[in-house]
Amino acid sequence: MAAGGGSPHAVEEEQAGLRTALSGLTTRGRSFLAAGVAASVCAYALGQPDLLRVGLLLAVLPPACAVVLHRTRYRVAGSRRLSPARVPAGSEARVRLRMDNVSRMPTGLLMLQDRVPYVLGPRPRFVLDRVEAGGRREVSYRVRSDLRGRYPLGPLQLRLADPFGMCELTRSFSTQDTLTVVPRTEPLPPVRLTGEAAGYGDGRQRSPALAGEDDVIPRGYRHGDDLRRVHWRSTARYGELMVRREEQPQRARCTVLLDTRSGAYQGAGPDSAFEWAVSGAASALMHVLERGFSVRLLTDTGSSVPADGSGGFAGATQDSADSAGLMMETLAVVEHSDEAGLSRAYDVLRGGNEGLLIAFFGDLDDEQAAVAARMRQRSGVALAFVLSSETWAQSGAVDRAGHRLQLLRDAGWTALEARPGVPLAELWRRAGQERTATGPAAWHGGTGSTVAGASGGWS
Repeated sequence: MAAGGGSPHAVEEEQAGLRTALSGLTTRGRSFLAAGVAASVCAYALGQPDLLRVGLLLAVLPPACAVVLHRTRYRVAGSRRLSPARVPAGSEARVRLRMDNVSRMPTGLLMLQDRVPYVLGPRPRFVLDRVEAGGRREVSYRVRSDLRGRYPLGPLQLRLADPFGMCELTRSFSTQDTLTVVPRTEPLPPVRLTGEAAGYGDGRQRSPALAGEDDVIPRGYRHGDDLRRVHWRSTARYGELMVRREEQPQRARCTVLLDTRSGAYQGAGPDSAFEWAVSGAASALMHVLERGFSVRLLTDTGSSVPADGSGGFAGATQDSADSAGLMMETLAVVEHSDEAGLSRAYDVLRGGNEGLLIAFFGDLDDEQAAVAARMRQRSGVALAFVLSSETWAQSGAVDRAGHRLQLLRDAGWTALEARPGVPLAELWRRAGQERTATGPAAWHGGTGSTVAGASGGWS
């Protein structure tokens, strides 16, 4: 709050600042001002000079405090540090606030207030008595949300007060931070779903490296090359020592499909069927990423994350931690879609061999169950968790969609119904047991085709 110069614009700013300062009078300041005016009027009417002096003192003190506070040249820098910036739903994050007095004079009473959404808890407030010149103060608070999403923190507000409590001025910093609350995940047990699917699980194939001179078939010998890689036929042909191309393992692929249709779920809140499906998709993503899969998240809208040049699969061109963060942040803000069916997701899946397919479906009518069944045609191993609104809306209700689960099973899916209160880890273990009981032959049923490749599985 700098004092005005000689220009008209500076004078207008000074007047506006004074008006702001006077409008910041507290209840105590307004009471003193009113009492002073009343005492002055009574003293004038009754001819009491002593009462007039008291009245003038009471009336002048609040505006004088406002002017002094307005002209106080505090230079205070504020910063915020969020640790961690991404937390699962139901977990706490710590927010640290730091105030630095960069002026040459100590501050008076400072009151800090950070703006947070009501979902994260009450608005934190702190009182700093005095910050010496060049000094700093640090305070912290915790935030927690049971609902996933992105929540803005800030801006930080600084309230200045005079020593008598007559006036308070509020100044806001411009910086804001974002807390990302991702879905809860639960560890899944290591199960093995064996089958004949190329390019996933333990049956990984090996493919040539796809970058650099090492891809040339064959290439010239270099100092340090293993002599066991010498390609004698090419050596005799070219007249110089040649070695075979290098190979690297081909990463297993997995698609996690999340049904977000608004008509497929009922209810809302942390314990709703849709939130269970989102949390289940997050748990499956983390599970397969930790096991070296190249993964993508697909929704019924046909959009996949990440959408890069590798066909939408993460892990092959990105670090696993970056891939996990990108998909978890997507799940943090995913909402219901207006799609009527699963046709867009089917169009994406029928484009090639997707390896492992893990799907979380809401309500399926006969038409959408048939579309979901056809998704199995190009997949090696297909695992479906179906959430029925009837069982989630009424605890203990009888599921009437058993024949739709059977449609998926006839097409080669391992289809399980997800009921309230049943953890995904238990369903995951049950899926492994059912897959072991049915054997590899069951994975060729319903599609009329066989997926050729190396025998393997996943865990």
